[in-house]
Amino acid sequence: MSAEFRVGDSLVEPGLNSISRNGAIVHLEPKVMAVLVCLAEHAGETLPKEKLLQTVWPDTFVTDDALKHCISELRRVFDDDARNPHVIQTIAKRGYRFIAAVNRAAFVAPAVPTIIRDSIVVLPFINLSPDAENEFFADGVTEEIINALAHISDLHVVARSSAFSFKGKHFDPRVIGERLNVRTVLEGSVRRVGDRLRITAQLVNAADGFHLWSERYDREMIDVFAVQDEIARSIAGRLKITLEGVADEAMVRAGTNNLDAYQLYLKGRALLYRRGRALRMAGECFEQAVSLDPDYALAWAGVADTYTTIGYYGLASPEASMPKALEGARRAVALNPSLAEAHNALAIASLAGAWDIAQAEKEFVKALELNPRYTQARCWYAFNYLQLSAGRLEEGVVQAKLALESDPLSSYANAVYSETCVVSGRHPESLEVARRAVELDPESFLAWLTVQGVLHYEGKFEESVAAGETALAMSGRHPWSLAMLAVALADWRGLADAMPIYAEMQARACRQYMSPAVMAIGAYAAGLEDAAIRDANRAFDIRDPACAFLFSRHFVLWAERLYACPRFRDVIARMGRSDWLRN
Repeated sequence: MSAEFRVGDSLVEPGLNSISRNGAIVHLEPKVMAVLVCLAEHAGETLPKEKLLQTVWPDTFVTDDALKHCISELRRVFDDDARNPHVIQTIAKRGYRFIAAVNRAAFVAPAVPTIIRDSIVVLPFINLSPDAENEFFADGVTEEIINALAHISDLHVVARSSAFSFKGKHFDPRVIGERLNVRTVLEGSVRRVGDRLRITAQLVNAADGFHLWSERYDREMIDVFAVQDEIARSIAGRLKITLEGVADEAMVRAGTNNLDAYQLYLKGRALLYRRGRALRMAGECFEQAVSLDPDYALAWAGVADTYTTIGYYGLASPEASMPKALEGARRAVALNPSLAEAHNALAIASLAGAWDIAQAEKEFVKALELNPRYTQARCWYAFNYLQLSAGRLEEGVVQAKLALESDPLSSYANAVYSETCVVSGRHPESLEVARRAVELDPESFLAWLTVQGVLHYEGKFEESVAAGETALAMSGRHPWSLAMLAVALADWRGLADAMPIYAEMQARACRQYMSPAVMAIGAYAAGLEDAAIRDANRAFDIRDPACAFLFSRHFVLWAERLYACPRFRDVIARMGRSDWLRN
């Protein structure tokens, strides 16, 4: 850890990525801190951009925009003005010069980031089966091994989304190691023919591509869980990691003895990740799985997550979705109280379906105690609970950043972190991360929606509308996207331009269920206060899950407009959220 140093009256602590001044603490992104340290080390010198890029992003290609963002963030923190600087001076066409006084008494430059000693990424196993349907099975084998390894306290395991970002692509293990900062890479294949199963696995040293270990397993399908457990233990043994607390226990727990139920669960989970139209198919898979094995806790958690997501996405009415979500979550916890997925499912169902805030917090905390690397749980906890529900804005940023550090190549984790930055006022960082979410998954509706929201909040309405139209087309004209586009158009060109969007929402509401909470946002955008209040009251009456999030005082895109209306504040009072009414 680097020693602290001072810039004027500010205490800089590189090891904590923080700057303290007059009792206030500001946390910086690691790369922003690295730029500050490099500049401070060479205070008074003109540092070329190329030098800064090579020092802060070694062996990684980034554009000048990344450096400009870091400089902009440092100027914001130090209240520095680029036109009349007192900390960082721009030297035209050359680079930057640190002109503030630096107390070097205890200054030690941070060490160059090193590969985490015991670390691994499990790449998606290749499906070699003649039946393409077994792709779900191969992905499931991969994920079970990731989950098993994640329970080893001394081993850093890259989360699923980042690992699966390499699915279907060929990369040199050395490149993967550099991108994910890991020491080892596990790759393999799965071939299933009837009841026979062949799994191959090989562990590769990311530094030089050398094979450390490989094995082939020819087994019956019924032995699939034992094979996954054996692979996990072999990796731990090869890396010389002590399996403290799990030496005599199975690292991979079957959850069910019914292989048909297991395969339905794997397919349902894969479909659940896709969101959108795949949600209903996911729900069908999970329901079939629990009909085959009513004691299958993981599948009940899948049922719960599917119907909670269907509910707050507005794809079905609350009475058609939330009772199933709550029942599934409660059954999952009752069947297996040590399952992080079960507690997370109950947390989000309690928050969105039962509006039970205390229960939601309790279950989120329990889920993360059981599995600190559970990306979905940490993201929902960070944004939906800590920020939108509880108003604990900085805590939400911290939690979302933990999810991102564990799952750096996840478009979803980047999008959620960007959203937490918007809510907490970290605007330059939020836009950079939102755009990274789109780069990681250009087909992600959520990523484009996040970019739209960030641009809107920064007053870049024309760009926001363009991003919103992309999200709208990509999502099949999802109601969330319609409402956000209506708000952006109203702020850019006036209420009249929002009216056609709201008219479309009304027309659809005549043919299908439309979330009244979302309808209320669209009506407000079009300047129709009476319609908005009518929809807001109806949203409360039917306990629309979207109310728990979209009506939050902390949803910055429209909160100020909504809360300025006394009749809307009456709706919030009816919801029992007097805490949202406090300024």
